[in-house]
Amino acid sequence: MLRMGSRRRFQHRMNSTHTVKMYDESRRTCHKLLAEVVRHGHTYSNSVPTGTRRDITPYKHYEESQKLRKTEDFWLHIICKVTPDTSRQSNYQGDHDSTQVINSPSQFDHTPVRGFRTLSDLYENTEELLLAEDEPKNYKEASSDQKWIEAMKTELDSINRNNTWELTTLPTGHKAIGLKWIFKTKKDANGDIIKHKARLVAKGYIQQHGIDFEEVFAPVARMETIRLLLAIAATNKWEVHHLDVKSAFLHGDLKEEVYVTQPEGFTKEQDKGKVYRLIKALYGLRQAPRAWNIKLDNTLKSLDFKKCALEQAIYTKTSKDSTLLIGVYVDDLIITGAPKKEIDKFKAQMKEKFEMSDLGLLAYYLGIEVTQANGDISIKQSAYASKILKEAGMIDCNETLIPMDPGTRLTKITEGTMVDSTEYRSIIGCLRYLLHTRPDLSYSVGLLSRFMQEPKEQHMKAIRQVLRYVKGTKDYGITYKHNGGNKIHGFSDSSYGVNTQEGKGTTGIIFYYGESPISWSTQKQATVALSSCESEFIAATAAATQALWLKRLLGKLTQSQEEKITIQVDNKSAIALMKNPVFHGRSKHIDIKYHFIRECMEREDIQVEFINGEYQKADILTKALPKIRFLTMRQLIGLKDLSSSACD
Repeated sequence: MLRMGSRRRFQHRMNSTHTVKMYDESRRTCHKLLAEVVRHGHTYSNSVPTGTRRDITPYKHYEESQKLRKTEDFWLHIICKVTPDTSRQSNYQGDHDSTQVINSPSQFDHTPVRGFRTLSDLYENTEELLLAEDEPKNYKEASSDQKWIEAMKTELDSINRNNTWELTTLPTGHKAIGLKWIFKTKKDANGDIIKHKARLVAKGYIQQHGIDFEEVFAPVARMETIRLLLAIAATNKWEVHHLDVKSAFLHGDLKEEVYVTQPEGFTKEQDKGKVYRLIKALYGLRQAPRAWNIKLDNTLKSLDFKKCALEQAIYTKTSKDSTLLIGVYVDDLIITGAPKKEIDKFKAQMKEKFEMSDLGLLAYYLGIEVTQANGDISIKQSAYASKILKEAGMIDCNETLIPMDPGTRLTKITEGTMVDSTEYRSIIGCLRYLLHTRPDLSYSVGLLSRFMQEPKEQHMKAIRQVLRYVKGTKDYGITYKHNGGNKIHGFSDSSYGVNTQEGKGTTGIIFYYGESPISWSTQKQATVALSSCESEFIAATAAATQALWLKRLLGKLTQSQEEKITIQVDNKSAIALMKNPVFHGRSKHIDIKYHFIRECMEREDIQVEFINGEYQKADILTKALPKIRFLTMRQLIGLKDLSSSACD
């Protein structure tokens, strides 16, 4: 390969204002390079410095990129006409005048010089980016594409099959709600297009409470409940299946009298001026989620399922020979249990009630990639992490080993350069959703979430480090093992006055089912503690409330007797304070609600044990740790690389 010093000078001068000088220099440079090509007797592989990649990004500097591309195409057109002599090949070694003749063409080295990038590599994804289709923003844009027209027809067919509406004249005193087409390209975890979806949505924002709707709340399963379901399934070697209800909201029955306009592009000439009266709910209506939830709840109860009192979106069905557990998240249902024929029977019953999509074994759920193999169940968010990096413009950033340096101190300072608060909040929101499988990010993301009102440059800099850490750990996740045990135990820790202006501590709690984590959180404490003992006492009380809920939930799901949960704390003074009923001077000022843990211990709902700080798994949730300590704790809490190369 030849170095591109001449070419870089050529490109630099192309941008200067001296047009005549630029033209003469380009001619001289072109002749020199052509002479080099002829002398060495091989085709010149066009390369550009890696630094110019910023200048030819299709999203930015489009006009400049076109000029540069035309220039490079011109060079390739001229230079690639030189046909190499296969009987005489040469390798470039060292300086420009040093060459070595090699008789074998296969030994020719086409590798670019370090610091340069070949055009094929440079434009590797350009065609994909240019050909990537945008989702239509309205009916006018979609009406020119046959696949979106078919998607709209499919949506209307689904509405009509469900008897969602009836055509009528708008009564006096009523106002029709407008409709809008929403278009979405559905993709899988690998980014491949599954289907083109058109959704007819009502403009529910004009509805008035008390007139057009009453209650709107509809429960969904908590993510920690979903993780507990997966852990239980792995322990029992149960398969986890996935069902999706097509056009779920169209099945909900409406109690209110609601009228909507006819959909754009599908109004018949003889029906102009008429409206639709809704019999069932439509997407976009404020009461649609609740109407669907009531419909699904009644359906499951008719199939002898019982709703869990501790988690309104979990249903159980237990008999002498079978157990079925259902987790509901809007229109997504996950089913696990035994035997397999009971799951198949349930699927058949649901298909009789609704139009369902049987997605088979659970593989992709709410942005979480699920792998079921050999009785173990693994979860990770690799594709979602890549999406975050791409949207933040850091897909090619350098990696880092820790998400936050131990010396980092972030405060709500009044000085400093303001950054785009919308972008900051968007990144924080994405990272918080990533926490569903990444407890190692809990502290850093939780700390950065405190500055969303007026973020400064130092806060954005800290976010970039978190994203660099995510780049290097995209494939990290959690595995629930079939032989990991079936007991719940937890860890509680706190940092006393670390990284807060108010002097409030940070609570970190994490609970395990067997050997794998199912629940974790990082929270700033509500009050200022006067000692590390008091801070640990407050953190342990928060852990006790979560332990009680998990204990009762596990008993309901497995139909087993509730067992005492152990919480491990690394502060002996705090443990003594929990066990000692005497209201002495060290605890008389503590808010009475934090003494709840004493009552839990007296009832033997929980027990508290001491653990050495070196093995305190909640430590990673309360502070920024040094590199070696962080990597050790990350492995200790059960997070590991789930990429195919690491698994092999």
